[in-house]
This record gives sequence, structure tokens and C-alpha cells, in this order.
Amino acid sequence: MKQKRLENLNRRIKQQFADKELVFGDGSVNSLIMLIGEAPGANEVKQRKPFVGQAGEQLKEFLNILELERKDLYITNVVKFRPTRISKKTGKLINRTPNKMEINDFKEYLFEEIDIINPKIIIPLGNVPLKALINNELQISKEHGKILRANVNGNVYKIYPLYHPAAVIYRRGLKKIYIEDLMKLKDVIPR
Repeated sequence: MKQKRLENLNRRIKQQFADKELVFGDGSVNSLIMLIGEAPGANEVKQRKPFVGQAGEQLKEFLNILELERKDLYITNVVKFRPTRISKKTGKLINRTPNKMEINDFKEYLFEEIDIINPKIIIPLGNVPLKALINNELQISKEHGKILRANVNGNVYKIYPLYHPAAVIYRRGLKKIYIEDLMKLKDVIPR
């Protein structure tokens, strides 16, 4: 039932964004834990799977600390295509943060995806998913490692925001905080 609903949702997204290379959620539709990133990068588009490449390497550490396997999670992004801009240095396409319009275009779909999976805990990774889920005024720097609540289509979900794994790659000073947040999360994730 859940798988069929998810397939129907993905079909509708494909119809609306037919001109984009889309990356849909991945993992167990019966997972109690849902990770939400902001948008796929180049590796994710190439492999058609969220959180591979550098972010995927950080995800492995996340899973090891929590004593979970990737198959135990459902992983998705707010925006399902790769937002890009041209690098001034190289002239090549690079990732950029999704803009408000892109986020709003996918917000209803994200909420429906959450409804279908119906996790016990949602882990937004970074500002984009945190703001999409709860409130545009929140900042991951103030909310990381706390248990929050979000009303999604009339259902209240437990939210545990974390820094995005990419932030930990680029800002090594966050590593200690990220590990501490994961250790706290280990005590609250459903088993």
C-alpha cells in the first residue's frame, strides 16, 4: 500500500517536473526514521539515489554511530532535482542551496511523502529541511540536537535536526558538535 502511494506521488512529481533529472526518496517505506536533506548533488543525480558521494561517506559514519544500516532508514530531499549555478572560478556547474520557489514547489510533495512513510522521528539535515518542516525563522545552529515537533498535514511528528553532513565536511569545527548530537540521537531513535 505505502509503496503504491509512493509510486503515485513520484509519478505526479515526474509529470510536473518533466524537464528535470529527479532523485526520489530511497529506503524502507516502513522505516521508523526519515532523513531529509535539501537537494541532490551531482553524484546523487548520476546514481539516482540520495546521499551518495561525499555526503554518503558522512552518512556511513552517522549509521555506524547509531548502529543502523541504510536499509533501516528512508532518505529523501526537500527538492528532488539538483539546483546549480555556474562557478566563477571554473565556469562549471556547481551545487547551490535551493531557493524559496523551488522549496515551495516541493513542500506539498514532501509532506505527502512524510504522510506515506509515517516515521516515528524525522531528522532534517540542515536549514532547508528544518525550515520547510517547521518554520522559516528557525536556524540549524540554534536548533540542532533538540527534540522539536512539527505538524505535517494534521499529524504531529518528532523532529531531531542535525547539521547537514556536507557542513561537517566543509566546517571541521562542527564535527565534535555533530558527533555529540548523534550520541544524543542514539538515545531517542526508535528501535
